Amino acid sequence: MEKWMLIDGNSIAYRAFFALPPLTNSAGQHTNALYGFTTMLLKLLDELKPTHVLVAFDAGKVTFRHEGYSEYKGGRQKTPPELSEQFPVLKELIRSFGIAQFELSGYEADDIIGTLTKRADEQGVETIVVSGDKDMLQLASDKVTIAVTRKGVSEVDMYSPKAIQEKYGLVPQQIIDLKGLMGDTSDNIPGVPGVGEKTALKLLHEHGTVEQVLENAGELKGKLKENIETHKDSALMSKKLATIFREVPLESGTDELRYSGYDGATLAEAFRKLEFKSLLERLDLGESVGDSAEEAKQSAAELNIAIITSEEDGESLSELLSALQQDKEHGLYIEAIGENPHQAEIIGMSVATGDAVYVLPYSALKKPFAAGLVEWFSQADKPKYGFDLHKVELALAWSGIRYAGTAFDVQLAAYLLDPTDTALSLSAITGKQGLSGIASDEAVYGKGAKFKVPDADTLCRHLALRGDAVRKLVPILTADLEKSGMSKLYFELEQPLSRVLAGMELQGITVKKQELEELGRNLESQLVTIMSDIYKHAGVEFNIGSPKQLGEILFEKLELPARKKTKTGYSTDAEVLEDLAPYHPIIPLILHYRQLAKLQSTYVEGLLKEVRGETGKIHTYYRQTIAATGRLSSQFPNLQNIPIRLEEGRQIRKAFVPSEPGWYIVAADYSQIELRVLAHIADDENLKEAFIHDMDIHTKTAMDVFGVTADQVDSNMRRQAKAVNFGIVYGISDYGLSQNLGISRNDAGRFIEQYKEVFKGVRQFMEDIVVQARRDGYVTTLLERRRFLPEIKASNFNLRSFAERTAMNSPIQGTAADIIKLAMVQMDEALRERKLKSRMLLQVHDELVFEVPEEELELMKSLVPEVMSGALKLHVPLKADVSFGVNWYEAK
Repeated sequence: MEKWMLIDGNSIAYRAFFALPPLTNSAGQHTNALYGFTTMLLKLLDELKPTHVLVAFDAGKVTFRHEGYSEYKGGRQKTPPELSEQFPVLKELIRSFGIAQFELSGYEADDIIGTLTKRADEQGVETIVVSGDKDMLQLASDKVTIAVTRKGVSEVDMYSPKAIQEKYGLVPQQIIDLKGLMGDTSDNIPGVPGVGEKTALKLLHEHGTVEQVLENAGELKGKLKENIETHKDSALMSKKLATIFREVPLESGTDELRYSGYDGATLAEAFRKLEFKSLLERLDLGESVGDSAEEAKQSAAELNIAIITSEEDGESLSELLSALQQDKEHGLYIEAIGENPHQAEIIGMSVATGDAVYVLPYSALKKPFAAGLVEWFSQADKPKYGFDLHKVELALAWSGIRYAGTAFDVQLAAYLLDPTDTALSLSAITGKQGLSGIASDEAVYGKGAKFKVPDADTLCRHLALRGDAVRKLVPILTADLEKSGMSKLYFELEQPLSRVLAGMELQGITVKKQELEELGRNLESQLVTIMSDIYKHAGVEFNIGSPKQLGEILFEKLELPARKKTKTGYSTDAEVLEDLAPYHPIIPLILHYRQLAKLQSTYVEGLLKEVRGETGKIHTYYRQTIAATGRLSSQFPNLQNIPIRLEEGRQIRKAFVPSEPGWYIVAADYSQIELRVLAHIADDENLKEAFIHDMDIHTKTAMDVFGVTADQVDSNMRRQAKAVNFGIVYGISDYGLSQNLGISRNDAGRFIEQYKEVFKGVRQFMEDIVVQARRDGYVTTLLERRRFLPEIKASNFNLRSFAERTAMNSPIQGTAADIIKLAMVQMDEALRERKLKSRMLLQVHDELVFEVPEEELELMKSLVPEVMSGALKLHVPLKADVSFGVNWYEAK
């Protein structure tokens, strides 16, 4: 039996965008509307199991309705670019689902859906219409149910004719009359002034239609009578505008809407590009890049594989060691199972060199006869050509094997060549280069509960193929780096940095567990006090962590104005509570309670679990191949996101201490590095003047933009200047700035224009870099790191606009990332050259953290900012502020 599902694409995307917090992937692409739409779609596909699906979109801004009323939808503000840039990607995503989509010039999505529901009624087909707009209720019938989203897009209310009767006392057709009387501000439909929903419903319950209300206007009294009679034409026109047109000339038949499910590989690729990792896991799509296990088996049969498991295989081992001692290019692959390299389990390795591939299980590597190979791993002057050698170094170290001598890492090189590519597994890189024969990890091991190390024969083939793939990739990627002008960036920055990072990660940072536990107890005490205060205001004890119970207290017992309702009760999300803060003193207490509870569970308890027993330290892991901007990403645990806006959050840093008695923690932080880079790249005289004369940049900006003297700049002016200063770096829109400052989009737009008028060099840079990106297809940092922007030439305005904003901010953010990486490499060299005991421990955004013995403290207080400020020569001085203390908290 057929079941149709018709989705209003524009409406759902809008609802998702404004319901979800801002989300971006590592390429800087906004994804909140895409994510919200996708989760809604997956839920409905699972629950409703439709046989036919269509997503309808509006086509352009002008429809036939504008012919009769030019102001139709005239009150709407321009779509925020953060949303508009997501529409073309959304359409690609829908194609990845294998779902039909349609739009037609001159008509709205409502009209397309209205026409199809008319067909559904005629053919007797069960149909669900999904929208965020209650205008669609007019389409409800015995066969057509309207699903209207609420709580953003995660839940829907189902409206049949019966449900509409129960809620409004109307039949579906009367929804048009309701809109005719009360109007609709979102579509700029005027209706009748002074007539809201309550009055309109009363009139329709008595008279049935707009026309009958007008006929009987003489029976009304007072202002209502006057308004109805005066605005009769407006009411009739509004009804006409609100009427969904159901005769759209659709040439295609309904067979084109047939939905047979999605292709896992296609959808997985789309999700990976958007970095929807949770959805990949939820659907168990896994890693679909790579050949099948059978194809890999055939490829392995073509290799000369030598398996070394015992002393009896001494001849093969001697051949391998001889080749490695001759420094021949090879392909090294070590299989370390587990994302966290500090806990990964090495199960085997392979080396492809000469005319053979040598495979060793880990058990063999630990035996005395393999001592020569273990020694080779530790020799810095013996080059290693491998895959993800940063992880390899850590995994080997924790297993007792020292590693040194990286000559080339194919994963790191592939990342530099395309930093927006999130598929950096060996099988994905191999496939991208047109090589075959490599099965994905999941094809070999399975995933989740299905994960299993295969039999010895299968594992050996898998390891051999991967070693061979690395060997083939080394010359290809080396040549590609040379062609792209990034060889110097790779060999002088990224590859040396990998070794520096591994040293920092293995060193770790000491954590006083008792300090964290004490902080946990203090937080618990504060939570108890706040809880007591909340109960006093509520007049009753309840579970503050239960949204249902909290909603009942706030909106029923205390009678606060409800903003949103969910399927299980009232919404009590952060946005709702922040809006309610002025209404009752219980609200700030609840918000503070939530903040402290998160600190307690996520950070105090979370960090305690990460302290390694044998070292008493936390060993984070810095990923070099995640962010498209070149920034490092801290994982296992993430030490870059410890909240420091709250004093209680800052207190967490007290637990991070030197590993030696009498030592100090020294922290050095770049001052406004991205704005200094902008001043250099844009060569803007006003920005350069501020930094050259060491002025407060936000005060300087406020002075120039508002036309005032320094003593006239108040805190609000400086706050606005700061927001636009940092916003410009990230390509902020008028919508984004309005959200940050709590001002109108018009005011935000004027502020951005004022800024560009004052900082003419910045304006010129933004214009010039877009022209350059369109010419070259990419932009670069000062160190030649490339960011490719294929969408810069797209015919679609929204895709093109996103690429243009990325072109503007990538050279700034990327150069800032390069500078702190340079500082880390140079700082490591300075420590070794001077034979200092001081150690670099952490990188947190623009900050470097060290542990320093007392006798080196004065030297380090001058050496660290000297190295950081001299990392790269700019037209303006780089500045690093240094501080120290007995723990990380005191050092800041």
